Amino acid sequence: MSSEKETPYASTKVLFVTEDDPLYVIKFFDVFFNEYPREDIDVIGITVVDAFHEPIWKTAWRMFKFYGPFDFVRLGFRFVWTKLKGRSIKTIAEQAGIEIFDTQSVNDPRYIEKVKHLKPDVIASVAAPEVFKKEIMNASTKACINIHSGRLPIYRGMMPNFWQLLHQEEHATITIHEMAEKLDAGGIISTKAFPLKKQDSLDRVIVGTKEEGARLMIEVLADFDIAFESRQHLDMSDAQYFSFPTPKDVKALRRVGHKML
Repeated sequence: MSSEKETPYASTKVLFVTEDDPLYVIKFFDVFFNEYPREDIDVIGITVVDAFHEPIWKTAWRMFKFYGPFDFVRLGFRFVWTKLKGRSIKTIAEQAGIEIFDTQSVNDPRYIEKVKHLKPDVIASVAAPEVFKKEIMNASTKACINIHSGRLPIYRGMMPNFWQLLHQEEHATITIHEMAEKLDAGGIISTKAFPLKKQDSLDRVIVGTKEEGARLMIEVLADFDIAFESRQHLDMSDAQYFSFPTPKDVKALRRVGHKML
């Protein structure tokens, strides 16, 4: 019998940072909180930041221009119904026993000090609405990671599901990568393909990639050291960056046979 003591197994301590989105991002956490193995992953907290850091009327106007009047009204009814039911990322986190850590900005020095005190192994960004600066990225003991619903580095930037549909890709690529100072430029930890249909809807694809993204995140975090060690360097030679789609882009999406909702 060996005289060496076995190293006790330690679960991965994770702090999530996300945006307050009761329609789509919440789908990620519905799946994650229901399915993650508590013996392998210790969710020590979650920070939920306002989506666009702007008045709600500006967000509504942005969505009106994006979806058009008919789909905007349909989405508005969904939003109101969700609010009336009291469902939010914070409420489902609390139901799962996850502690909430509020902040106006993840780059606030007071928040960063709090995170350092928590000593998360991993800070995981899920649609976080801010650019992470070096100080918050270095606040974890192992890594700061992000989940992105597009193939990198081709679909860097905003709304990758939209652009993959518009470009008639066969699938959307869910990507978990290490965060770097340059946006969407860190090493690739893991990917998963989500099939796209010839006549699809952005709504279906966003929901599907959020749900499957949660399962990919569980796989990565459950055996994080191995997953992180095997990450692949990202070749930026063919990198592109996409901004938020314009009404003209939405018309083009509809012309190729896709719907918004």
